[in-house]
Amino acid sequence: MDLEERVARVSRHAVETVTVEELRALFERESRPKAYIGFEPSGRLTIGHLVTARKMRDLQEAGCDLTVFLADWHAWINDKLGGSLERIEAAGRYMESVFGALGVDPAKASYRWAHELTGSREYWSRVVRVAKATSLARTKRAMTILGRTEEEGQLDTAKLFYPAMQASDIFELPVSLAYAGIDQRRAHILAREVAHQYGWPVPVAVHTPLISSLKGGGRMDPASMGVERKMSKSDPTGAITIPSTPEEIRERVAGAFCPAKEVDGNPIVEIARSIVFPWEGRLEISRAEKHGGPLAFEAEPEFTAAWTEGKLHPQDLKGAVAASLARILAPAHEHLAQHPTSLP
Repeated sequence: MDLEERVARVSRHAVETVTVEELRALFERESRPKAYIGFEPSGRLTIGHLVTARKMRDLQEAGCDLTVFLADWHAWINDKLGGSLERIEAAGRYMESVFGALGVDPAKASYRWAHELTGSREYWSRVVRVAKATSLARTKRAMTILGRTEEEGQLDTAKLFYPAMQASDIFELPVSLAYAGIDQRRAHILAREVAHQYGWPVPVAVHTPLISSLKGGGRMDPASMGVERKMSKSDPTGAITIPSTPEEIRERVAGAFCPAKEVDGNPIVEIARSIVFPWEGRLEISRAEKHGGPLAFEAEPEFTAAWTEGKLHPQDLKGAVAASLARILAPAHEHLAQHPTSLP
């Protein structure tokens, strides 16, 4: 890939790149920039993580050295899996297994754990410096990165450490590009602000969209970066977890919220736009001749236009999405069937 192709590969299907100019400059000065994405290991992945896995592959294909940060201490702080570090570590190993099955090249990925950093005096010194450069009000605003919006009186003090830790991770690994879903934007912007203040290297930030709960509803609240309505494994009725059989996928998709012509907050349309097209490059609709016959969309804008104009029935779209998801998830399903001990 040439320079512009690398920039385009990293930026495609993203909500934003902060900034494209900085990304281009990064590729100009570094042949293999270090990129990272962090996860709280907290149970099974959902199809929302297919957005993430595709972007992880994009980063590798663009020539980035990818670090996958398994944030066990962060999950502990955030009360995931009952605060059991043993269960959290098992969930992290499962994540590594699934991402490998989905095509994230293990030879080009380094899996790191938060506990590798937290034993270092230098790490906690960095956390304190970040905290000293951040007002308490700014820290509280960034706490939606935990996926929670409880009142102050309900939060334990450990959760105040979280934003400073997440920003510090970027510098301590260290990496030049931070990638995550749009719900993590505040953490990355905090890291960029602190970097400017201390004269540290400023990380490029790339953010991809979230997938809504299959139940629909909720608001795309700018204050919470859409956390309120995103698909979550904590609500199994609104999610498709990995692994799921083709039958389970069809059943979940068939019962999903999918109002005709609507795009915003429509999980089936979001899956088509943010998963099917990035993974398969097209959307194939199987339908009877009396309903117009088979149809294929070669580009997402073409599909979106047809949907908003009412040229595609929700049931036809659901059938196409379910079939695509079954194909995309097949390698992970097969791998986990052969390695059942990998499941958390």
